[in-house]
Amino acid sequence: MLKNQLIVLVSLFMLTNAALAIEHPFIDSKTDIILTKECVQDLMEQYGLGLIYDNGYGVTENDQEAVKWYRKAAEQGHAKAQFNLGVMYDNGHGVPENDPKAVKWYRKAAEQGLAEAQFKLGVMYHYGFGVTQNDQEAFKWYRKGAEQGLAKALFNLSKMYDGVTEPKIDNLSAELGFAEAQFSLGNIYDNGSYGVTENDQKAVKLYRKAAELGLAKAQFRLGVMYDNGEGIIQDDQEAFKWYRKAAEQGHAQAQINLSNMYENSYGLTENQSDFVKWYHKATEDGDAMAQFNLGLMYQLKNDPKALKWYRKAAEQGEAMAQYGLGLMYDYGHGVPENDIEAVKWYRKAAEQGKAMAQYGLGLMYHNGHGVPENDIEAVKWYRKAAEQGEAMAQSNLGLMYDNGHALVFELKNRDVKNPPSMKEAQLFVTKIKGVRQSLAQSKGMPVKFVCPVYLSAKGFAPSIENWLHEQGVLTADWESW
Repeated sequence: MLKNQLIVLVSLFMLTNAALAIEHPFIDSKTDIILTKECVQDLMEQYGLGLIYDNGYGVTENDQEAVKWYRKAAEQGHAKAQFNLGVMYDNGHGVPENDPKAVKWYRKAAEQGLAEAQFKLGVMYHYGFGVTQNDQEAFKWYRKGAEQGLAKALFNLSKMYDGVTEPKIDNLSAELGFAEAQFSLGNIYDNGSYGVTENDQKAVKLYRKAAELGLAKAQFRLGVMYDNGEGIIQDDQEAFKWYRKAAEQGHAQAQINLSNMYENSYGLTENQSDFVKWYHKATEDGDAMAQFNLGLMYQLKNDPKALKWYRKAAEQGEAMAQYGLGLMYDYGHGVPENDIEAVKWYRKAAEQGKAMAQYGLGLMYHNGHGVPENDIEAVKWYRKAAEQGEAMAQSNLGLMYDNGHALVFELKNRDVKNPPSMKEAQLFVTKIKGVRQSLAQSKGMPVKFVCPVYLSAKGFAPSIENWLHEQGVLTADWESW
């Protein structure tokens, strides 16, 4: 994440802070983008500049400039730059349309494993654009893209496999056997994407293949198809079966649907409610996931029985139940509010890697609820949750970087024997923020449009680095920031 990286704003170096006294070895007079020699040589920056000009981020869209910067990065082996340069030649943007050159750059990116490039190279071979038409080569490159789960590659591959316009997937799916691609292709038929006629029966077949390989989202979608009778005869027992499989892997919506099925089963005849009896038996027999789902059903009804079933599952180590129990104690739902118990159960779930519990535990440390306030621990748990994509954790972690608390965590980890005080770390942050604000004051370019580029401190402008050192800010502090 932020450690060992520095977010550098490319349109940066028109400084108004005279104390920095930075020389500008390279200036693009057309856009007022100023770069150091080190930055000009940086691969990611070249690709990033290509994106700026290609998409018009903060500058006038300029295909010629985009091609120029994509080429610089592509010639040094940057796969995405190679692919984008191929697209420019393919579409005649910024350069005359040239299919052979498009093939050249698609191939370079494809050989580095970029799925989109593999697909495009397959298309070029399939239709003979810029290269001699060759179905064998097209099949080869479509398959490489499909093996990475690229749905459109699998779609084209399936057409070639059977030699007909309308895909016939069964044999191909059996041969390849990769769940993500099968699920993606199922989505194509489910939603009628890519110009394909919506076909629920084919969607069910593909979802089933992916579900049988253990893919939770495919198990959930197959449950939905059975639940609603889409592409297959409606069947509550089958819907319940597949929802449960997905729920056992932590699929949240599957867990909710499973609980709803249980709740709505009351009033059914004995024969119709076999799956309810089985569900009761599973909970009584100690099935932790079934106990959790029963607890969830009760919680959705604000029924205090949720506590009983969450506790049974939580004591068996079911992380989602531990998190649910933590929430109940945290907010006093069906039980007296108890921050210490909330922390206890959040921690158990957090230590099993549940992002929501990690965020909850971080929040308890942040606010001093149930534990002594501890910003270092808060950052630790926010970071774990943020790395799994938990949005609130990412937001709170960002705020802690702004106020310096997160930097203390970085510095303490780096020097456990002599960790800095909050005051010392805050001084570092103040100086770093001052420099970054000065860097952002470039002429005529709003800060929000400047391009983010990640560089290590060694690649950053030496004059800025030296000035920071004079102020007592170490290279390591730049890296952690």
